[in-house]
Amino acid sequence: MSEFIPLSVPNFGPREAELAGEAITSGWVSTSGGKVTEFEEALARYLGMDRAVACNGGSSALHLAAMAAGITRGDEVIVPTLTFIAAVNPLTRYVGAEPIFIGCDDSLCIDPDAVEAFCRDHCELRDGKLYNKATGAHVKALEAVHVFGNMADMVRLTEIARRYGLILIEDATEALGTHYTDGPFAGKFAGTIGDIGCYSFNGNKIITTGAGGAVVSNHPDWAEHAKHLSTQAKADLLQFLHDEVGYNYRMTNVQACLGLAQLERLEGFIAHKKELYDHYVEKLDGVKGLRILPFRTEGIRPNRWFFSLYLKDSGLDRDTVIEKLQAQGIQTRPVWALIHEQADYPRNEAYGLDKALNYRRYIVNLPCSTNLSLADCERVCQAVLSL
Repeated sequence: MSEFIPLSVPNFGPREAELAGEAITSGWVSTSGGKVTEFEEALARYLGMDRAVACNGGSSALHLAAMAAGITRGDEVIVPTLTFIAAVNPLTRYVGAEPIFIGCDDSLCIDPDAVEAFCRDHCELRDGKLYNKATGAHVKALEAVHVFGNMADMVRLTEIARRYGLILIEDATEALGTHYTDGPFAGKFAGTIGDIGCYSFNGNKIITTGAGGAVVSNHPDWAEHAKHLSTQAKADLLQFLHDEVGYNYRMTNVQACLGLAQLERLEGFIAHKKELYDHYVEKLDGVKGLRILPFRTEGIRPNRWFFSLYLKDSGLDRDTVIEKLQAQGIQTRPVWALIHEQADYPRNEAYGLDKALNYRRYIVNLPCSTNLSLADCERVCQAVLSL
C-alpha cells in the first residue's frame, strides 16, 4: 500500500521547533511566560482587533464568550444544527441555556432565511427583547458558525440580530483568515464582525498550537471579562483572592510559541489550501455526477479549511466511499451528525432542516492538510474516480 494520507494534520517546521525550544530551555513552559501575551498581540494585529484573549481550546473560547455575553439559565440561543457539537454545548448546556436549532444554506452555514422566519413567525419583540412564543423564554443570542472556512452571510445575520435585539456570536474556529474583500464589511475577518468571536488552534485547524483557542470582541469590557474568567478570576494575585467563579482556561507558554510561528506561515497555508482545492475541482467536479462544494468567493477570501465531496448525483454511498478510500490508505470523514438529533437535544425546537439533512447524507470530506503535496492530492482524485 502507498503511504497513508491523513485527513488534516499539523504542519510544523524549524521555526516552531526554534520558538518552542526557547520556551523549554527558559523553563517557562506552563501558563506563565511572556509568549502568551506576545501571541495575543500578534493575533490581534492580524485580525485588526484591539485585543485577543488566548485560551486552551475553541470550546473554552465559546464558553468564555457565553459568560462574557451574559447568557444564563433560562435564555435561548439560535444555533446551527450542522456543525460540531462543541459549537453548541458551551453556549447552551454549559451555562444552562436552551438551543433553537436552524438548518443550513448551500454554504453549509446557518440559513439566514430560516433564522429570520423563526424570529418573525415564532417569536415576539417586547421592549427590544425577543421572546419565544412557545416557551416564553428570552431568545438572547444568535450563533454564526463559519463552517469549513466559508463565511456565513454576516450581512444578513448582522441585520437580523440588530432588528431583533440578539447578541451575535461568531464561531470562527474553522475560519481563521477568512475575510470580506468587498461590501459593508470589506477588510473584516470572520470572528471580528459580531459582538464576540472565537477561534480554535486544535491540531487539525489551519494553524495549530496543539490545543488552544482565542476570543475577540467588539466590546472591550467583554474581552477583559473573558481574560479574567480564563485565569481563575483572580482579583488579587498575591493574596489568592477571587471575585467570581473562574476557570483554568489559560494557554501555555509553549503553545503560544507554536502559535507565533504558525501565524507567520498562515497566509502561505491559505494559498496552498487554494492550490489543493483548485486541483480537486479540476479533477473531480462534474465528473460522473461528483461535485466539490464551492466556497463563497463573491466579495470574500475564504481560507478553504476543509474540502467537501458531494455524492448525491454520483450513485455512490457515503460510508462505502469512506471505507474503500480507507482501504487504499486515504483518510476521509462524513460531515457531522446533526446536533438536534443528539444527546438530549431532540427535545429542543428545530427549523429549516432539509439542506442540513441532505448534506449530512452526501458529504465526504477529503484530505486537505497544508503539507499535502499535489502528487498526493492527485492520488486521492484517482482513488475517488476508481470507485
